[in-house]
Amino acid sequence: MNIVVAMKQIPDLQQIRIRNRQPVLDDVPFTFGNIDRNALEAGVRLKEAVGGKVIVVAAGSEAIEDTIKEALAAGADEAILIVNNLLEGAESAINAELIAQAISKLDEVGIIIFGEGSGDNYSGQVGSRVAGILGLPQAAYVKSLEISGTMAKFVRSLEDCEELLEAQLPLVITVLADINEPRIPSVTQILKAGKKPKEVLDLAPSAVSKIETMSSRAPEMQRKQIIMKNIDELIQALEAEGFVGRK
Repeated sequence: MNIVVAMKQIPDLQQIRIRNRQPVLDDVPFTFGNIDRNALEAGVRLKEAVGGKVIVVAAGSEAIEDTIKEALAAGADEAILIVNNLLEGAESAINAELIAQAISKLDEVGIIIFGEGSGDNYSGQVGSRVAGILGLPQAAYVKSLEISGTMAKFVRSLEDCEELLEAQLPLVITVLADINEPRIPSVTQILKAGKKPKEVLDLAPSAVSKIETMSSRAPEMQRKQIIMKNIDELIQALEAEGFVGRK
């Protein structure tokens, strides 16, 4: 059984600087989002439990060939890359179309795993769109997962309840961030990652539609810059602002 994990290349959010309340993306390296790492960990744990192979499918710019080493070091067996510079800023439907095309070329796909949302625009659409294109059942917001034979049993976390469900494979799921704690690759795994197989596909979307960001500003903060001489003055100031109160 092939366990497919779809991952999205995004700028490293920890290295984005703010200047004049605007994000500065110059020289910011690419990485995978945190929830994508949870999705990969879920796939690797399934492989350890029931066997099979973990294949990562990722779409992005030419930098994806370096970024994918993170996933290969963290347990993926091979990677399929869709390299197209037109994908930068493309809407979710475009990414879903290309990921579905790539997955359709694979045999013996048992389960396709996505994070519940990407680390940049967090639209939460791609998993559902891929399921629709491939004509597969899908379950979102999965917090635990196990496979027995050709059946998957999983728990979905909803706003006011949890659902315990079963579904026949093949299946598309999106996982929550708290489904697991992603492992940290060892030095040996990092060195071996470069030798794992990866295939670059020359795929193009039927049309290209870009997301236009109208505004992206950091919160404006006004500091009062009041110097407190002792703890009593601090407490009085906090009480005056309504942040604390004496009983």
